[in-house]
Amino acid sequence: MVPPEAKGHDNSVRERDDAHLQRMGKKPVLKRNFGILSILGFSCTILGTWESLLGGGSGGAIYAFIFGWVGTFASFMVLAELASMAPTSGGQYHWAAMLAPPKHMKFISFITVGGKILPRAGVVLLVVHIVGFFGVLIPLVYMAEHNTKEQVFLSFHNGGGFETQGLSWFVGMTTCAFAFGGGDAAVHMAEEIANASKVIPQTLMLSIGINGCLGFGILIATMFCTGPDLGGKLGEITGYPYMGIFLEATNSVSGSLAMSAIILVVYIGALMGLLAAASRQLWSFSRDRGVPGWRLWSRISTSRQLPVPALIVSVTIAWLLAIIRIGSNVAMENIVSMAVSAIYLSYLMVSVLLFVRRVRGDISLYNDSEDEIINLPGAKLVWGPFRCPGILGTIINGYAIIYITIIIFFSFWPSTMDPTIATMNWSILAIGSAIFFAILYYIFHARHVYTGPIVEVSL
Repeated sequence: MVPPEAKGHDNSVRERDDAHLQRMGKKPVLKRNFGILSILGFSCTILGTWESLLGGGSGGAIYAFIFGWVGTFASFMVLAELASMAPTSGGQYHWAAMLAPPKHMKFISFITVGGKILPRAGVVLLVVHIVGFFGVLIPLVYMAEHNTKEQVFLSFHNGGGFETQGLSWFVGMTTCAFAFGGGDAAVHMAEEIANASKVIPQTLMLSIGINGCLGFGILIATMFCTGPDLGGKLGEITGYPYMGIFLEATNSVSGSLAMSAIILVVYIGALMGLLAAASRQLWSFSRDRGVPGWRLWSRISTSRQLPVPALIVSVTIAWLLAIIRIGSNVAMENIVSMAVSAIYLSYLMVSVLLFVRRVRGDISLYNDSEDEIINLPGAKLVWGPFRCPGILGTIINGYAIIYITIIIFFSFWPSTMDPTIATMNWSILAIGSAIFFAILYYIFHARHVYTGPIVEVSL
């Protein structure tokens, strides 16, 4: 039985969350089922850094991972500050609108958009994510033959035939960027998280810490325990090198199947989280009239307090994208590359806008006792309870911009110096086309109905 004082505390937290949301002009309509543990499990599983790194790697992967880890830490620090300022499901497009100059606010914001079971599942998946790490690491380290430290730390592989080793390293570094990608998914669940302005920043920083440590551990183990032909024939046939790595290490079909099952369970959990986050972002952008058919996608099921139409369309699109893998691995790889580019482009937009506002001193200190509309276009900008103050925050913000720019630039490169039509990275064409059609849609229709984040309630 829950003590009365605990219920009272929960109610006061939810009331404060709803009041904060109303100060940003939004009407609370979703139920806040997520706490710190459930949303941490949600975020860690979606990041899935150690699971993603088992999908491939190169001789310079260790140093690329460290560079990516530090860069992602800086990027997440920026996202954490923004999430603390404006914890809404809209995430990047809302932040872009509140930070952009009024004259360009609508366009910049528009272009930036690139239940009960789920919270409980988040806690379970956090356990699977961490325990599963040891379930894979221990057999891998104990049973496999080991490489020398010189082979692990001093060998670099230029498999793409690039002119310099450094260029090859930067192109290959996008694998680590993918392993750290998607951490902003927790942001889009903001309106279902208790004490969101504090819990989301804590979750982002904890998830990058936990996943970075686990990822570095599995990367070192993989580099010590595998040969140059990562995954061997089995990895080549299946397209999943970790299957071949497990079989080579254990020399047991049943053992490698059990280890692969751990990866599969975490991937399924990550998919649940990604679909939930995608549906909330679609719902939020529809609420502000930013997508075609916004009246339908912005509906909320009154019985479930969930955006059911947005969830259905998100699942349908994900299913259609998954079918592409059956027809063409290259097409699927280009879609993944495009997704990485799109995610980091949205990070870059809000990071640059925050940096400008930070340097100009346009953001006021947090004051929970104030009662006015904040962090909306044309409204007062206020820091949330979480921020990195002073010159340190400015340095981290600036480094995040540099890191994200590097990732975006090299995410468009092909994996070889002389690509064929089949091996060419077409993601820049896809991203360019998406931006082009988004601009056309904005010019001919969206600018007449989309005015930025809508104020639903007045104080």
